[in-house]
Amino acid sequence: MKFYYPAIIRQNSDGKYHAVFPDLETCEAFGDSLEDVLDHAIDSAFYWIQAELEEDEPQLPPATDPADIALAEGEIARNILVNYKFYDGWDE
Repeated sequence: MKFYYPAIIRQNSDGKYHAVFPDLETCEAFGDSLEDVLDHAIDSAFYWIQAELEEDEPQLPPATDPADIALAEGEIARNILVNYKFYDGWDE
């Protein structure tokens, strides 16, 4: 299953990058470059979604359209794609 959630990315004063997900509470990522933070954002969103799906009654929030996000100067919004595979068990 594919999930898309927007991340807001900004470069910190130290030159490193920080990404937050407005729809995924407490989900964030850091990286030394834009490419790093995007890679880490995919991992962070994956584990956030996985943890939610393991709940008895998972409730994934609807994704905000990146065009609807008010950005501060220097911030960018990117949709992050997470591919999540559901497994019923191992076939042996």
